[in-house]
Amino acid sequence: MARVRCWQVDAFTDRPFSGNPAAVCWLDEPVPDDWMQAVAAEMNLSETAFVRPKGDQLGLRWFTPTVEVDLCGHATLATAHALWSNNLVSQERPLEFQTRSGVLTCKRDGELIELDFPALPSTGAIADTTILSALGLKQCAHFGRTRFDSLVVVDSPDIVRSLSPDFARLRAVNTRGVIVTALSDDPKFDFISRFFAPAVGVDEDPVCGSAHCCLAPYWGGVLGKSSLMAYQASARGGGLRLKVAGDRVKLGGQAVTVWQGELLC
Repeated sequence: MARVRCWQVDAFTDRPFSGNPAAVCWLDEPVPDDWMQAVAAEMNLSETAFVRPKGDQLGLRWFTPTVEVDLCGHATLATAHALWSNNLVSQERPLEFQTRSGVLTCKRDGELIELDFPALPSTGAIADTTILSALGLKQCAHFGRTRFDSLVVVDSPDIVRSLSPDFARLRAVNTRGVIVTALSDDPKFDFISRFFAPAVGVDEDPVCGSAHCCLAPYWGGVLGKSSLMAYQASARGGGLRLKVAGDRVKLGGQAVTVWQGELLC
């Protein structure tokens, strides 16, 4: 196999070693799925993105260390940052990615990169006691479900920050991941959250863009706002600017390249 250019990018942050790291691999031609999965396992990050030219657009796929996923925000942001930073695509127009979730676009907006993603609104549901117990919670203020995840709203940001889930029990739950969220006690942000996805090989995702496709319409409805600021309160931490636009969510964030190199096999 020819050498494959790759980068590790910290997304949804303006400084290295924070936000959410993703590997980005630039492909000149199609490669086998099992090779991409093996590379993602080798990288051992929450997501590895594989991007290649595909007509006037770009094909984009995302893999955790164990599975391919349908939607990933931080690795899409990382990919746009890597391609623009290395002059692999035009600096003058938005990027269009063909993905499992349809065509996703990215554009520059000042210092931010803005992603145009589908909204993933939650529907209210009876609280799953297995999930609550695995989180160490006896109750929650609201429980909901999206196409991918379960949503748990709690009364205090301190609860969100102090969670220490039982990942083995969460791994057995029939959901991609669990979003836990509360209103923020920091005036710079409207709400905070954490995201746990052991079922797809990621115990805690440091900053999850696709989770905010649920969080933005939820908190937008609660607060009566279409523009929000969010903070994901993982150990690394990261911030997002969110805009709710009908059935779309615009995710804004920065990114920093940490290393670059080549895959040799």
